[in-house]
Amino acid sequence: MEVQTCGKPIDSLLEKVLCMNILSSDYFKELYRLKTYHEVIDEIYNQVDHVEPWMTGNCRGPSTAFCLLYKFFTMKLTVKQMHGLLKHEDSPYIRAVGFLYLRYAADPKTLWNWVEPYIKDEEVNEALFIALIDL
Repeated sequence: MEVQTCGKPIDSLLEKVLCMNILSSDYFKELYRLKTYHEVIDEIYNQVDHVEPWMTGNCRGPSTAFCLLYKFFTMKLTVKQMHGLLKHEDSPYIRAVGFLYLRYAADPKTLWNWVEPYIKDEEVNEALFIALIDL
């Protein structure tokens, strides 16, 4: 069963300029080789070191986190996969990408049900806060 979404088209979930930059980035195009949920998680573990939408420094391209988030949008995550992201213990960035997925794609009526179990989880609080604030 897929996560209940807000019903918006994928290309309207993120700011238009960010979305266009993600779709045209070489890194995102390389992500076509990743076919499974677990391959994307491994990529988050190995490549993500912040969850801001844009790279830092002079380049100002889309961040690896948001390219991988968009990859998940295209995969339409299941409820089981979402629980796997939110409970993942190997990297806080894996959890943060899960919360970002919910922030942008989930039906707002279901968001609290996803987030509430993690409100008092100290390991998750920072990732949750970053994912839910306006970026």
